[in-house]
Amino acid sequence: MIFHQPVKLFFGPGEIKGIQGIVHNELQSGQPLLITDKGLTQTGLAESIRQSVKIIEIFDSIEQNPTSLTVNRIGALARRLKPDLIIGLGGGSVLDAAKAASVLAANPGLIEDYEGAVQLASAPLPVLAVPTTCGTGSEVTRGAVITDTKRRFKMSVKSPQMYPRAAIVDPDLLATLPQPVVAATGLDALTHAIEAYTSRPANLITDHFALQATKLILGSIEAAHQNIARNKEAREDLMYGSTLAGFAFGNSDVGAVHCLAESLGGLFDTPHGVANAIFLPFVMKFNLRVCAERYKDLAVAAGIREENSLKAASELIERIVSISRNLNLPGFSDLGIDRSQFNRIAESSVQNGSNPSNPRQAGIQDYLDILEDALAG
Repeated sequence: MIFHQPVKLFFGPGEIKGIQGIVHNELQSGQPLLITDKGLTQTGLAESIRQSVKIIEIFDSIEQNPTSLTVNRIGALARRLKPDLIIGLGGGSVLDAAKAASVLAANPGLIEDYEGAVQLASAPLPVLAVPTTCGTGSEVTRGAVITDTKRRFKMSVKSPQMYPRAAIVDPDLLATLPQPVVAATGLDALTHAIEAYTSRPANLITDHFALQATKLILGSIEAAHQNIARNKEAREDLMYGSTLAGFAFGNSDVGAVHCLAESLGGLFDTPHGVANAIFLPFVMKFNLRVCAERYKDLAVAAGIREENSLKAASELIERIVSISRNLNLPGFSDLGIDRSQFNRIAESSVQNGSNPSNPRQAGIQDYLDILEDALAG
């Protein structure tokens, strides 16, 4: 059993106020490059960090599914500017792009050259991860998911050298999140926890974090969605649960939900959290025959008191379906994806590096069946 977590974590309300000391004293950086997105530039958060920290440049063109073209642009920028730190400020897309760009800042070639689990010739540039959504977990994991634009395929770049050097996880940064983002990223975090607990590489340590994350997320997401600005306890529990889920899946893996979600992201640019929320109950239904006991454990963590494993698991699935409806998340049919695309989605899902980690073996026909089930709703 192996568990690895080298990220120095600064967690708690108001921790972002200490970014200057963390950058200049803790990380000894004098010329960081800030990676973010247009939305955070418009809120003024990126500019407030620039006023606290001596940023050499802000790159704010990260998409909702970061592409290889964008990451390669940042890599070229970093090679030219020669920063000593990359700060990723944003959701999972921004943090993944920052980690991927840190590889290119210290190594030759394009990000496509580093697909899969790799040992890098040179250590990536240090990364400070600052998540601003409640679903990524990327601030404490060793990988990045990037859309290869030529293949329209979400590829994973993974290395034990890719963990951020440090992370500032401040629940107060969630206070201005729009309700749809709370819903999608919160269900994304729940998917991380559930898939981490049921994936084949799970172990005793990842189980502990996954169970606690499930309890926290299911106990807070609806209250946070209702009024995240005023409900301090709910946003703190949601952010804490998201980070614990990152501890879990970063050392175990995810499964078929992510295989489908990443396929949709690569082919149709579907937001990752939305896709995870859509497919989670249908994949759980598919996996039920092989992991009812594991789902019962998760149900107990969520407060469900049912002795029969199948009934407890079914109650958990129904609760997730109910929460998704209450949070106004779309269904699969709302995405407008034609059945003619199902084979492409299924084939891409089977090719995903996390497919072997799913607790039940899933082939092309299995994914086609899940897609039909999800379409029927």
